[in-house]
Amino acid sequence: MNLTTTLDGNQATIAIEGKLSVATSPDLEKEISSLPATVSDFTLDLSDLEYISSAGLRVLVSTQKLATSRGGSMTLVHPRDEVMDVFEMTGLSDIFTIQR
Repeated sequence: MNLTTTLDGNQATIAIEGKLSVATSPDLEKEISSLPATVSDFTLDLSDLEYISSAGLRVLVSTQKLATSRGGSMTLVHPRDEVMDVFEMTGLSDIFTIQR
């Protein structure tokens, strides 16, 4: 998995490429926790995310909670159909802000 992070004020955009699995989700968690505490809005670009496991979903849920606790938001952009299917099957598509 490759991560590319861009900061703009209180906004962080993280592009995720590859597979977000039990083996790689700690890398995303570490990336998010290393961001400044002033970051309240998170955009996760999922256009190159091929696969997400339950461990990856857990990181997304915790990021949503972090954003909310900071008075911000989390937006998932451009998920592939197979990733969107996982969000829909788990009911997370009703909780997350997703821009197709």
